[in-house]
This record gives sequence, structure tokens and C-alpha cells, in this order.
Amino acid sequence: MTNRAYNFNAGPAALPLEVLQQAQEQFVNYEQSGMSLMEMSHRGAIYEGVHQEAQALLQELLNIPQGYKVLFVQGGASTQFAMVPMNLLQPGKTASFVATGSWATKAIQEAKLFGDTAIAASSEADKYNRIPSLNEIAIPANSAYLHVTSNETIEGTQWAQYPDTGSIPLVADMSSDILCRPLEISQFGLIYAGAQKNLGPSGVTIVIIREDLIGTPSMTVPTMLRYSTHAKNDSLYNTPPTFAIYMTNLVLKWVKEQGGVAAVEKTNREKADLLYRAIDESGDFYRGFAQKDSRSIMNVTFRLGSEELEKKFAKESEAEGFVGLKGHRSVGGLRASIYNAVPLASVKALVEFMEDFKRRNG
Repeated sequence: MTNRAYNFNAGPAALPLEVLQQAQEQFVNYEQSGMSLMEMSHRGAIYEGVHQEAQALLQELLNIPQGYKVLFVQGGASTQFAMVPMNLLQPGKTASFVATGSWATKAIQEAKLFGDTAIAASSEADKYNRIPSLNEIAIPANSAYLHVTSNETIEGTQWAQYPDTGSIPLVADMSSDILCRPLEISQFGLIYAGAQKNLGPSGVTIVIIREDLIGTPSMTVPTMLRYSTHAKNDSLYNTPPTFAIYMTNLVLKWVKEQGGVAAVEKTNREKADLLYRAIDESGDFYRGFAQKDSRSIMNVTFRLGSEELEKKFAKESEAEGFVGLKGHRSVGGLRASIYNAVPLASVKALVEFMEDFKRRNG
């Protein structure tokens, strides 16, 4: 297939071509059932097999230890911004956050609706171009949890290592970098991730939660917004987003075929190194936004000498088949999202375009 775009969209984002082709083959008649999986009951044996396989693959690929549950929920990470405090915040306790950018800010705003919040560290003074160092983080003793955003897609920053929070649960929004590198799951009380960047299509959100945190919320929480509802019912309390979970299952199989998360990380770092080198060696024609020790291997953000030039870059790159390189409307600039499914060849093509653009406009 030759007419595929170079897809650098921030989410929904690139999916592996092999996965799309497999879904296409199976779309009308899934496993000789005479039906598409989209038409099947979520209570039927065929769909339940897919559902359980996806859970098991996540557990295997992320090496999730005993004592954690994998849940499939809906509403994206934005619903998790509310679900976390609704379920984990108790009277007299504080929801604590590290403020690292646009997505952390949204999570903080939502938590304020349900109780006290505290900022344990912030990089706002630096326009969120870095992740605070571990020794900057001061976690209030009465924290119900500490929330971090593992990778800020808009600013292009990513945690290199996570704080040790002791007995206070560490909660992470990993929507944009889950499965990009191995994780020590036991460091976290709860991880959540919208699927549409590294895991599958939009519509399903993954929650990995330590079982001792699946209690009865201290406030009145609607049935669908309780982790206990989904945990008790194996994420089948209501009709789940069956097609999104099926697609996620195919992506997880693809990750396994690549050699697992460590092999995927190796390719991710190769892609990121190529792009950052093109920026750093451009003689200041391209300027990286994130500080070097906070750079994301998923979202590469950079600026040019003027907004005029940035617009020209976006327009010309689009004409050459590059999609999604315009920075987020809230910060401007340029951004290449290089999630797991973005091929190395696409990144090489982008670097060539960047060098050519510099030659013509430098």
C-alpha cells in the first residue's frame, strides 16, 4: 500500500498498518461467525474471548503483578480526571498534583470539584518546558494520592523517572506514552490511559488499579463512575466499546510480535534521536521547546524563527504528505507525534523534509 500519509497526528493517531489490514479482513465475518464483531453480543463467548485476551496481553506486556486489575472503561482520560478524586479522595485528605502542563492542569481543575487539591511541584514558571526534578516535589502528608501526567503531549515533555511516594498512592495519566517503554507497575496505585495514541482507536480507556484502592468511595458516586462497578463485573457491567477493545487487542498482539515493550522502546528512542538531532544540529533554525532532560520520546515539539515560517513549514509539509505537524492551538509551534505505530521510515522522511526546508529558507 503506497498512498499512506506520513501520520504525525497527536491522537487519534497512527495505527500499525498490519493491524488495520487484519481488522479489514475480519470486519464483515469474524472467525466464520457470519457476523462482524461489531454486531455481536458483549455477553457472547466470542466477544468475551477477545475481551479476556486483551486484558491478559496487557498484563503480560506490562508485567503487571498480582494484586492489580485491568479495567476497560469509557469517557477518555478526561472522565478519569473526575473518577480518580471521586473514588480515591477521602474527607480530610488532599488530592496532590505535579503541574507539568496542559493535561495536568485539566486534571487539577476537575479534582477541585470534589475536594482539596495541592500542587506538590510545578514547572509553570518555565512555561512547562520541563518536568520538575524529584527533589522539587513536596508531597503533603495528608495526600490521598499524588497525580502525575507521564507525558505532556502539548509541551512535549516526559518523566524520565517517577517519584517514590511511599505509602501515598502514585496515580499516573499515561494516555500518550503507555507501552512506549517498560514500567515498574508496582510503583503506581493507579494508571489510566485513553487508547487513541499508543493502544488502539478512540473509545476505550485502560485503567490499571491496585486492588486495595477499589473500595467504596467516601462520596456519592454514580454506579458507572465507581471503579468497583467495573472491577466486580470484569468491565462488562454495561456494553463496553467492543470494537475499540478488539482493535486494542490486535495492537497488543502487534507489540508482542515486535518483541514486546523493550523492543518497541528501542525503536522509539531511535526515532526520537533522529528528530532531536535534526533540531539540535540545525544551527538554531529549529529550536526544541522542551528542556533536554525532559524531552518526550512520543511528542517532539519545536519552533522556527517566526510564526510566518512555522505556517509555511506546516503548509509545505502537508503538501508533501505529512499530516499533523502543526503544534497545539494553545501553544503554537510545531509538533511531531511519533507514537509506537509511527514507522521509522516516516521519521526519516520528515528529517529529510526538515533539512530540505532549512536549505530553502535558512
